[in-house]
Amino acid sequence: MTFEFLPPELVALLGAGFWHAAIVFLRLGAMVATLPGVGEEFVPKNVKLVVAIVFTLVVAPSIPIQPTPNSVLLYGGLAASEAIIGLALGFSVRLFILTLQTAGSIAAQSTSLSQAFGGLGAEPMPAIGSFLVFAGTAFAVMMGLHIKVAEFMIQSYQLFPVGKFPPAAEITPWIITRVSQSFSMSFALAAPFVITSVIYNFTLGFISRAMPQLMVAIVGAPVITFGGMFILMVASPMILMHWAEVFFGFFDDPTGGAR
Repeated sequence: MTFEFLPPELVALLGAGFWHAAIVFLRLGAMVATLPGVGEEFVPKNVKLVVAIVFTLVVAPSIPIQPTPNSVLLYGGLAASEAIIGLALGFSVRLFILTLQTAGSIAAQSTSLSQAFGGLGAEPMPAIGSFLVFAGTAFAVMMGLHIKVAEFMIQSYQLFPVGKFPPAAEITPWIITRVSQSFSMSFALAAPFVITSVIYNFTLGFISRAMPQLMVAIVGAPVITFGGMFILMVASPMILMHWAEVFFGFFDDPTGGAR
C-alpha cells in the first residue's frame, strides 16, 4: 500500500525531506515530552510541540537521510519503534530530576519538613524537593542543557538506529543501572540532612534520659526544623554543583557506568 490517499502534487512538494523530518520528529517528540523543563506537566502542549519542531530542525540535517516509507504499515512500525526509543532516552534524562526530587523527600523526612509548604509543583513533593527540582532545572538550562540535549539526540541515532527495536537484553540492564544510580545519588545528596537527623535524635535521646521531666519534643522540633533550613541554605550550592557534574557527565557517556 502506497500513500495513494495523498495528492501527487503534495507528495512531490513534500519530497523525501519531509518524510526524513517526520521520522526524526517521531523520536524527538517523545523525548521532549519527558525532558526536564519543557516536559513538565504545567508546560502547555503547544509549547512542547514548538520545542519538538525546533529540535527536529536542528537534528534532522545532522543525521543521514532516512528513506521514504512506502506504506502506511511501515510508517506505523517506525512510529512505534521511534516513540519507544524516544521515551526511553527521555526517561534516562528525566531520572536526574527524579534524583533531586527523591533527595528532597529524604531530606524533608529527616528534618521534619515533609509537610511544610508541600505541593508547589505539578507533582506533590515537600518544599525541599520543590526547591531542588526548580533550582536544578534552572541551573541546568543556564549551563546549556538545550545544547547537550541536541547533541544527545544526534548521538542517539548511533546508539539506536531508526526502525530497530532495541533488544530487551541490552536496554533492560541499562535502565536498571540508571535507576540504581539515581537512588544511590539521591541518598548521597541527602546525606547532610540524614547525618544531622541521626545526631539530633541521639542527642534528644540522651537529654530525655538525663531529664525525663523535660518535654524534649517541644524543644527539639524547632531545632531540627531550623537546622534543616540552615543546612539547605549552606549545602544546596554544593548539592547542585555535584548533581550538575554527574548530569552533564551522562551526556558525554550515556552508556557508561557510574561517575
